[in-house]
Amino acid sequence: MEETKTISTEAEILSGKGALSYWLENIRTQGTHPNKTVIGYVTAWAAWAAILWLIDFGRAIPSYPAQATLAVVVWASIMWVSEAMPVGVTGLMIPMLLVVTKAIPTIPQAFGGFVLDVTFLTLGAFLFAAILSAARLDTRIALTILSKMKATRAKQIIMGLFATNMVLGLVVPAANARSTTVLPIVNGVIGLFGDTPAEQNAKKAIVISCIVYATMVGGILFLTAHLPNVLMVGLFDKQLGVRISWIQWLWLHLPIIGLYPIMYWIVSSVFRCGAVEVPGGLARISKENDELGPTKPHEWVILVIFGFAAVMWALEDFHKIKTGMVALIAVGVFFIPGVFPFNWRLIQSKTIWGTWLLLGGALSLSAAMASTGLAKHVALMLLPAVQGHGWVVVLFIMMAATQFIRLGMLSNIAAIALLAPILMEMAPLLGMNTVAFTLLVANVDTFAFVIPTQVVAGVVAYSTGAFNMSDYMKAGFPTMVAAILWSVLVMAPWYAVNGFPVWEPLVK
Repeated sequence: MEETKTISTEAEILSGKGALSYWLENIRTQGTHPNKTVIGYVTAWAAWAAILWLIDFGRAIPSYPAQATLAVVVWASIMWVSEAMPVGVTGLMIPMLLVVTKAIPTIPQAFGGFVLDVTFLTLGAFLFAAILSAARLDTRIALTILSKMKATRAKQIIMGLFATNMVLGLVVPAANARSTTVLPIVNGVIGLFGDTPAEQNAKKAIVISCIVYATMVGGILFLTAHLPNVLMVGLFDKQLGVRISWIQWLWLHLPIIGLYPIMYWIVSSVFRCGAVEVPGGLARISKENDELGPTKPHEWVILVIFGFAAVMWALEDFHKIKTGMVALIAVGVFFIPGVFPFNWRLIQSKTIWGTWLLLGGALSLSAAMASTGLAKHVALMLLPAVQGHGWVVVLFIMMAATQFIRLGMLSNIAAIALLAPILMEMAPLLGMNTVAFTLLVANVDTFAFVIPTQVVAGVVAYSTGAFNMSDYMKAGFPTMVAAILWSVLVMAPWYAVNGFPVWEPLVK
């Protein structure tokens, strides 16, 4: 009977209907929805083929490498949004497609995103998180923070971790480094919640708010907290003779803090989780603390090494060692024989390798957009569209356009390095203030929140597994719209009060 059943099953699989059932069942077993997955997969490849072979962009995108890169950008964006393929696989396929389509001529150049400093910073951070998780230090840190704050509700937790992230903005001079610093803390916090629908929503809100939104708001506020800030100030000084000090930057961007309550309101409205409490409240937190017992010697050693890395990140201007290399130095120290009682297999199993592959692929795509001229072609196409409009309409168009460009670009610093010179040239042609115009459009670029792969903080947050791409977009799209409105209605007038009216040309 068993043999007959096997033969029958094989026969069904070989038939069209049986093969389709077998295929769809495998998709369900993988934990994805067949309709969304299949439609996304087919659409991604169809769009890729159409852009590559069927559509003639003419003068808009005159070079084949730029057009081929656009095909890969659209393919990757659809794959990421539909989650039709594992993100780690898409990370490997992006540079492969760039080589196969001859958008990028060589394999080393196409896979360049895997050897950038930020890639190694993120790998180091994922290893740090795995080590802290193995030692349960992430849980201990989280319990300590919650106990001191007496925070048991999701709203209180989000506000407390937001304040923590803002303080880190004063000492850690990169948004990427801050997001990776708070990752193990946030992991420990969400580990206290259960798996009810309400608690899962609370996890989503905490991760997105505390790793992504808080990191980027703090990045805009402090000059040294975000590398694009430093880049733009350097351009203003060199090309325009306009010098903006650290304290002047802080004053110019102080109103950005008001955007965070709006972001929180959006997140809490989407996930409806503000009142969700850690199961058991303060009693649960106290009990969990007691069960952990006193801090063990190896935990202190791990904290010292982790603290060393954080201090080195903060002092990068002095020692000139890149943050990614500092992360690898710390990893090397962690694995000195006998430093802690965990073997490599345990740490390896807790490290988010798929997300790291996603990061490398996305950075490779970002570099391809710049090197093939795709991003520049798209940006220059905007000039005729904005000429003749008032400053408000121009800003809305430019901000929306840069958000579209960022769908395929992970690196915010790369995006600003590409966009800022173009914006500075466009401003006088439009009769607008170069400093204000560049800052307004470029700063909104920081709030690219539609898909996690638009900013490194989003990739770091995605590594927690607390949310999927659709969750992120539900909160991210209205948040991005709010950031655009805030910039036009609040930041533009504030710049004007402080000597940079966007509607008037810059007087040197």
